[in-house]
Amino acid sequence: MKRQLDMNKIARGLGAERKGKAGASGGFFGAMQLRADIEARFRVPARGGRPTDPRWTERRLVPLASKTLERLEELTAIVREHGGVNVQPMQLAAMLLEKTTAQLSEDEAEELVRPRRASR
Repeated sequence: MKRQLDMNKIARGLGAERKGKAGASGGFFGAMQLRADIEARFRVPARGGRPTDPRWTERRLVPLASKTLERLEELTAIVREHGGVNVQPMQLAAMLLEKTTAQLSEDEAEELVRPRRASR
């Protein structure tokens, strides 16, 4: 079992103060963060099968444009090739959806549904 790092102790040792969580959003570091998330969360079910996040209890159909599915397939191929992690396109979509909804503020959510004013 991996030892957990005590981030508060590390911060104190450096004379720092923890202000919150930072994360990568795109590019190489975003991809590495996504890979780490997949490795940390996905487990093979006790009865066998494809690794998945055991916290996922809801199953829903999500309509996608074919272009979006193609992009998800490209991204999963990259994760498999460079990360050695077996993930399916819709598993990746679920993780991206969770990350995005967690980061979206209420104001940003309201902005998504506000009618846009016509430009003059």
